[in-house]
Amino acid sequence: MGPEHPERPDRVRAIERILENERFQSLLREQAPFGERETILRAHPEAYVAALERAAPTEGIVQLDGDTAMMPATLEAAMRAVGGATLAVDEVMKRTVANAFVAMRPPGHHAERATPMGFCFFNNAAVAARHAQKMHGAERVAIMDFDVHHGNGTQDIFWSDPSVMYCSTHEMPLYPGTGSASERGEYDNIVNAPLMAGSNGEVFREAMDYMILPRIEEFAPDLIIISAGFDAHRLDPLANLRLVEADFAWTTRKLMDIADRRANGRVVSLLEGGYDLEGLARSAAAHVMTLMGI
Repeated sequence: MGPEHPERPDRVRAIERILENERFQSLLREQAPFGERETILRAHPEAYVAALERAAPTEGIVQLDGDTAMMPATLEAAMRAVGGATLAVDEVMKRTVANAFVAMRPPGHHAERATPMGFCFFNNAAVAARHAQKMHGAERVAIMDFDVHHGNGTQDIFWSDPSVMYCSTHEMPLYPGTGSASERGEYDNIVNAPLMAGSNGEVFREAMDYMILPRIEEFAPDLIIISAGFDAHRLDPLANLRLVEADFAWTTRKLMDIADRRANGRVVSLLEGGYDLEGLARSAAAHVMTLMGI
């Protein structure tokens, strides 16, 4: 994205380093394959995908908006983020693995149906949900987004789709300005639990317990996708929530419990935000340890 941009390669490097700890040696690790264009077209129109392909530079940096830029390797990175997400869905839906975490850049949850924004190009969670439905017969998919910023793109894509439930905790007011509790979707399939600046883990857990987890349980999804943004961590420079690693582990366990009861344990987690490298690495480690059952 350019020098000093918070969405930088060191984010994934920090996660890779902490996952080198011996506690994670039993993890099955796969490189993200190049995603297939047809999988993206299930969530984004052809004209949008073609426009991003045309915008991709062969040298230098092209600004798409004030926050979002492309350099020569950006399109491949975005395609591999899609590929990682769909591979994770394949492995989980086939029961090759119990669950999966995809440490990818760029993130995706701000990418609307036909608009790149907020560091995002393709909506990885939306593509993953559509892939589960098309290729594995999932009838209902729940997406839980605990990134500190509201996933306006995911909400936009599934606003009128009763087969996908989108749930989000996020700081408000904050970028991108969407995500009020009154935004409920055409079929009451959108659940937003906005949190005030300064909210800590106790407030976050209460919102999950009373506003979100019962709705996911009632929805009885065939797959739970997590938009795992760790920028709600107290150290993050882009927001003002006060979560710690234990809060991410707690919500991961709660979602896994619902998946065990409703979705045959199927959980796919996709990295979104998290811009303090220490907070990101420690939170991702707590999240993955919980997925591993340790």
